[in-house]
Amino acid sequence: MSIISHYFSKENDLLASNRKTIRFVIRGKDFEMVTDKGVFSKAGLDYGSRVLLDNIELSSDLTVLDLGCGYGPIGIVVAQLFSAKVVMADINNRAVQLAQENAINNQVNISVVQSDGFANIHDIFDVILLNPPIRTGKRIIYGMFESAKNHLKPGGKLIIVINKNQGAETALVFLRSIYANVDMIAKKSGYYVICCQISLTV
Repeated sequence: MSIISHYFSKENDLLASNRKTIRFVIRGKDFEMVTDKGVFSKAGLDYGSRVLLDNIELSSDLTVLDLGCGYGPIGIVVAQLFSAKVVMADINNRAVQLAQENAINNQVNISVVQSDGFANIHDIFDVILLNPPIRTGKRIIYGMFESAKNHLKPGGKLIIVINKNQGAETALVFLRSIYANVDMIAKKSGYYVICCQISLTV
């Protein structure tokens, strides 16, 4: 399954660089990161990611995959706030390089992998976090929802954020057809934070 459009495209690596430093606050903690052209939400932390980060609660030392990490805000914040063991992945080489740089600058030890979806992801995790690439289309996104099951430990959780205007209600129906438990963690300004948990038994 190839992700070939918008900010997930490898073609974005060819864009002329125009690096920018952004700053944002999550739960009272300051973060500073570098963004660039060809990477999602280069002007600042996108609202969906903020809603996700403001509303998740994770136990310490969980293994977490930030899929489609971009320049790394979700994974880096989660590593800082919850002492999670994080892997970040993106198809975009520029995003991978920025995520590595931002992880170092924010003093977190995170592995960053270049991967088209789950193609280069071989581990299993307690939690997978996903702000899905809406413009790639339903087939790609739903494929990611379903493939996540194969990379979760028993009882593991896929947590996504998706806007009502971008198909959140339809996504809920699909997610409830493939996951043992699906709960709404939060709903704000049209954004749904949805937690999908697989069975405790394989």
